[in-house]
Amino acid sequence: MWDRRLVRLALLQQLRAVYGIKVKSGRGQCDRRRHETAATDTAGKIFGVPFNVLPHSVVPEYGHIPSFLVDACTSLEEHIHTEGLFRKSGSVVRLRALKSKLDHGESCLASAPPCDVAGLLKQFFRELPEPILPVDLHEALFKAQQLGTEEKNKATLLLSCLMTDHTTDVLRYFFNFLKSVSLRSSENKMDSSNLAVIFAPNLLQTSEGHEKMSANTEKKLRIQTLIDHASDIGKIYRPCWVLMVSKVLKKVNVKLLVTIRESQDKV
Repeated sequence: MWDRRLVRLALLQQLRAVYGIKVKSGRGQCDRRRHETAATDTAGKIFGVPFNVLPHSVVPEYGHIPSFLVDACTSLEEHIHTEGLFRKSGSVVRLRALKSKLDHGESCLASAPPCDVAGLLKQFFRELPEPILPVDLHEALFKAQQLGTEEKNKATLLLSCLMTDHTTDVLRYFFNFLKSVSLRSSENKMDSSNLAVIFAPNLLQTSEGHEKMSANTEKKLRIQTLIDHASDIGKIYRPCWVLMVSKVLKKVNVKLLVTIRESQDKV
């Protein structure tokens, strides 16, 4: 419907004007050339490889989602009531064995204990070559969390619209799953706040030796908004957002017409 570059411009202007959030110049996505190079050495592996290398499954309403992620979430849906899910650690020995089997193409999640599957999910995100939440948006996401509740939610969702379509599809799928977990918090004791604290360091880290996230940073980057409003991730459909984008497009078109006329006058 709209030129993607102009939509990005509109989002950046809105974030700066309304919320005082400046986004560093970047692509909002991973380095594709780097991933393409890595792909030649990671065939068949599940952990520590970029998304484009992984087998994908088509999930209705979400699109192409990494098959491991779908299998793990589907397996955990049967144990969503488990107390301390994602908080309690699985067996280190069993996790190592499960990881090895998965990297060798074996199906082993159905019979694995739920805490082990939950541990594998955290490890899967933690070992991605690039964090699923783009590095060039981290600082802006930090700043958004310092706003009031309503402003924080709006700014965070606007930032999600700067990510690639595939990234938002995966985030929407996974955070909708976490939301389902949080809705059973009376049984599993894991509300969206608890889940946000657990997953922030896993979703923002890479497997390449970057510094561990400090406890203070973890506290600041509460990704609870992305869980509570999972269905809105990456979507520009609210009337106020549509109007905002339209206004920016109108301004851009006016400037373009002026530039064209000035060029014609010089001829």
